[in-house]
Amino acid sequence: MARTKRKVNPLHQPDTAQKTAQPEQRIYHAAGYARLSMEDRGRPGADTIESQKELVRNYIEAQPDMEFTAMYCDNGHTGTSFSRPGFDALMQDVRDGKTDCIVVKDLSRFGRNYREAGNYIERIFPFMGVRFVALTDNFDTLHAERSGDGYIVPLKNMLNEMYSRDMSKR
Repeated sequence: MARTKRKVNPLHQPDTAQKTAQPEQRIYHAAGYARLSMEDRGRPGADTIESQKELVRNYIEAQPDMEFTAMYCDNGHTGTSFSRPGFDALMQDVRDGKTDCIVVKDLSRFGRNYREAGNYIERIFPFMGVRFVALTDNFDTLHAERSGDGYIVPLKNMLNEMYSRDMSKR
């Protein structure tokens, strides 16, 4: 069988416009979460639930890839347990597909139980396709460094739990 020369069909050129087209940017349905424990309520210089909510909402509204969906809060609930009404409502909206991004002021506002917080951040949220952002800790799972063992935040979560235990001893 004779070998034929491979020619480019001049009438069928690849569409260069398709190659240069940028993929559409994903818009996250972002929910804010704020928590304040009983011990922090009314303390001078303490964070307020309103300042947390304002910080989180302003951040979400300033992001071009986020759309604000809802704000959840647990005022007067400990961070050592994840059994909180506001958190439960947030997770229900995640399961229902209404939320795929969670924004908190910092990791300690999310929770002070380092095992459970780490489980959510490193396993549950990635499995569910949820982006997690802790503002003052400068942590965003979209851009976070991952090692073979997960994100590099377990140490902060452990310190948050130790702080909580120390406060309860006093």
